[in-house]
Amino acid sequence: MHPHAAGGAGKATAPYGSWESPISAAAVSAAGRTAEGLAVAGDGRLVWVETRPEEGGRAVLVKEPAEPGGKARDVTPQGFAVRSLAQEYGGGAFAVQGDVVVFSNYSDQRLYKQTIGDNSPLPLTPDYAGSVVRYADGVFDPHFHRFITIMEDHRHSSSNPITTIAAVRISGPDIKEPTMLVNGNDFYAFPRVDPTKKRMAWIEWSNPNMSWDKSQLWVGYFDEKGEVQKRICVAGGDPTLVESPTEPKWSSKGELFFITDRRSGFWNIYKWDEQSNVVTTLYSLDAEFSKPMWIFGVSSYDFLGKDDSSYKIICCYRQNGKSYVGVLDHDSDSFSNIDIPFSSVNNIVSGGGSFYIEGASASLPVSIAKVTLDEKRTMATDFSIVWSSSEDVAKFKSYFSFPEFVEFPTVIPGQHAYAYFYAPYNDIFQGSSDEKPPLLVDLQMKHGVLDLTVQYWTSRGWAFVDVNYGGSSGYGREFRERLLGQWGVVDVNDCCSCAAFLVETGRVDGQRLCVTGESAGGFTTLACLAFRQTFKAGSSLFGIADLASLRAGMHKFEAYYIDNLVGNKQAYFERSPINFVDKFSCPVILFQGLEDTVVSPDQATKIYKAIKDKGLPVALVEYEGEQHGFRKAENIKFTLEQEMLFFARLVGKFKVADDITPIKIENFD
Repeated sequence: MHPHAAGGAGKATAPYGSWESPISAAAVSAAGRTAEGLAVAGDGRLVWVETRPEEGGRAVLVKEPAEPGGKARDVTPQGFAVRSLAQEYGGGAFAVQGDVVVFSNYSDQRLYKQTIGDNSPLPLTPDYAGSVVRYADGVFDPHFHRFITIMEDHRHSSSNPITTIAAVRISGPDIKEPTMLVNGNDFYAFPRVDPTKKRMAWIEWSNPNMSWDKSQLWVGYFDEKGEVQKRICVAGGDPTLVESPTEPKWSSKGELFFITDRRSGFWNIYKWDEQSNVVTTLYSLDAEFSKPMWIFGVSSYDFLGKDDSSYKIICCYRQNGKSYVGVLDHDSDSFSNIDIPFSSVNNIVSGGGSFYIEGASASLPVSIAKVTLDEKRTMATDFSIVWSSSEDVAKFKSYFSFPEFVEFPTVIPGQHAYAYFYAPYNDIFQGSSDEKPPLLVDLQMKHGVLDLTVQYWTSRGWAFVDVNYGGSSGYGREFRERLLGQWGVVDVNDCCSCAAFLVETGRVDGQRLCVTGESAGGFTTLACLAFRQTFKAGSSLFGIADLASLRAGMHKFEAYYIDNLVGNKQAYFERSPINFVDKFSCPVILFQGLEDTVVSPDQATKIYKAIKDKGLPVALVEYEGEQHGFRKAENIKFTLEQEMLFFARLVGKFKVADDITPIKIENFD
């Protein structure tokens, strides 16, 4: 039963999809702010990066107000934006120590140093024309008064940049070339300096692996000059174990903790014993205490009470489609779950006895909260929202649809995949008893949290489902590896199986099934439309149509990832929708940023022309100045409106309540 009401008494009956809703596309785009990275300044207040669609997606460093309920203060002055382009997806764009911030500036990708409150950042790295040297995931080194960072150098090759761990001077009048500390492997992440001794931990991995397939954790010891003189492989070096260690962190006592998935296939927290070079698990659970490192700077756990000899670890894990937060006392091997309103958690950082957490739930949009614990640190005594991606979202609460976590059978006997299903809901309207709602299958992994994009559809009378197909994270290595060699097969089958399950269980109209996805989800969308007859229309946002073309132009970070997911040359051809346009049998709308370096804009053009030549209804929307993912509020709004109107006109059999001017649909208008 829907949480809002036991029935539809007093509601007006209207066709599904035609309902009026106050959740406009403008409201959705205004709620599109995101937080990217958390850190605590010297005064104990939180600093984070906020992206702003209303400023063209500009990323700004923001500081928590001094008093609860006050207004957060911008740290980043006009003319600067805090965003790294390392590995294309970025993340880890700043670090703070005391009241000093070092950040990567978007326009030139240089590192700058800034004192919080001073609006004159000073450059730390040379000015290379064309942003060809990028930095991410940096930390302050207290032993040698420098900044240690991942450095990605494109000066000699744009397709095969050299990634190293480098040291940058943070004092002195002269700007000098960074000093290389660790090199020789394809990728590095998480350089973390022991506060008590002159040593550093880091993660590294090499092609053809992604970091979550197979990686290594190393510790390197600094000599008196600050160079790494010797090193030890802590995890990932045993050829009999397949594991992917991640997120190393040093305690205030110089103990090294990290997360890995050895043996169990689930990312759990471990501790390194330096004397024996043996690692031990702190708490074993069939749950994920970390996630794939698509971006730098992930923080899934931290230490509470860093100056206390009996400190504990605050951490989050994901199990059966939901996130949990807990306190781990590694001395007593006890674990206490902390009850907080979030059901999905992204990042955690400690603020001493309290902690900050980025998360969301079915009724709370992505937010940052400050959580205070009791003296025993086993219970939350206060939970206060510091920042919200949508401060005005509460006014729409009576229109919200709440997710149902669904487990559905795949085409493999005895195997299941998962999804979050949202039934249509509106405070004023209801559908007739003899009609089933249209369904939109979404491939963006929203994890069942409040997202106004979802509510935009459900409040107008659409059913909506977010599919976690085989290959998704959060369910362990075995589930994640279902997609290896099977991209374009497992994901397609699972999406179609989910839609069929919802039809068979009487939730939706089998004649009005639509599918949408971004990037890789756009590929799955196009593959569903080309190789299956399940859906009646589809929408691809910067999606992949030609796997071979994607592989040829792929950046270094994912260069071999595609091979691992697809397989041989024949599979590349056979799973690319662009090669089988004759199999498309329903309308398609495509949206593409013209500055996308991950998925080349010509892929959208190719699929558009091919479908147009076949005589099927098709539309293509191209955006100047947009990259891989739309950041500008006006483009987010336009995309959502045109996507909904496209489906309504071609599949829905209803007239939308919104006043939207339709774009021209080839072979239809």
